[in-house]
Amino acid sequence: MEAKFFRFLKIVGVGFKARAEAEGRMLYLKLGYSHEVELTVPPAVRVFCFKPNIVCCTGIDLQRVTQFAAAVRICKPPEVYKGKGIMYIDEVIKKKQGKKSK
Repeated sequence: MEAKFFRFLKIVGVGFKARAEAEGRMLYLKLGYSHEVELTVPPAVRVFCFKPNIVCCTGIDLQRVTQFAAAVRICKPPEVYKGKGIMYIDEVIKKKQGKKSK
C-alpha cells in the first residue's frame, strides 16, 4: 500500500503514550485513564508511532485517514487550561488564563 495522505497527531501530557502493534492495525493509548484505550485501525489506514508521543496516520484515502485521526483525537481532546490532550501537530491551542487570586 502506497501512502499518499498523512495526519500527524501529538500527544501532550505527563505519562501519555501511544504504541502501534500488529503492523499498524492496532493502536494503544495511555491517556491517564484507569485502562489503556484500544483502537482498531480501519483497513485503508496504517498507524505508526515515531516516538511515544507522536502518531502518524497514513493511507490512500484522505477521508478515512482524517476520520480515523479525528477518532483518535476524540479520546482525549486538547484542553484550554493546561494544554494537555491529543492534537494535530500543526494545531495551536490558545490557553486561557484561569482564576485570578486577589
